[in-house]
Amino acid sequence: QLQLVESGGGLVQPGGSLRLSCAASGTIFGINAMGWYRQAPGKQRELVAHITSGGSTNYADSVKGRFTISRDNAKNTMYLQMNNLKPEDTAVYYCNAGSGATSGRYYPFDYWGQGTQVTVSS
Repeated sequence: QLQLVESGGGLVQPGGSLRLSCAASGTIFGINAMGWYRQAPGKQRELVAHITSGGSTNYADSVKGRFTISRDNAKNTMYLQMNNLKPEDTAVYYCNAGSGATSGRYYPFDYWGQGTQVTVSS
């Protein structure tokens, strides 16, 4: 069983930065990509960014140029560096593990973290 634990959320002013972390533990067989999703109140959960085991990345248009996804395989940890945050980035951010990604499309497993709240407000 795979466990995912997010951390790093908080309250930040517009234009500020946060770095989210997702620590993975347990059985990771078949996991070839990981992704960050977010869900704002009253909205559907959306994919923000994903990264493959080979290091290929893909971003939602709304965060391109502001967010950077990365992973440290030795630590089984994935990160999301978020810069120039905007109020519309306010959401609960979730870590996910997936089977892979092809041509920018991410294939999630039903493995989720508990989520971490990001609030961007002055």
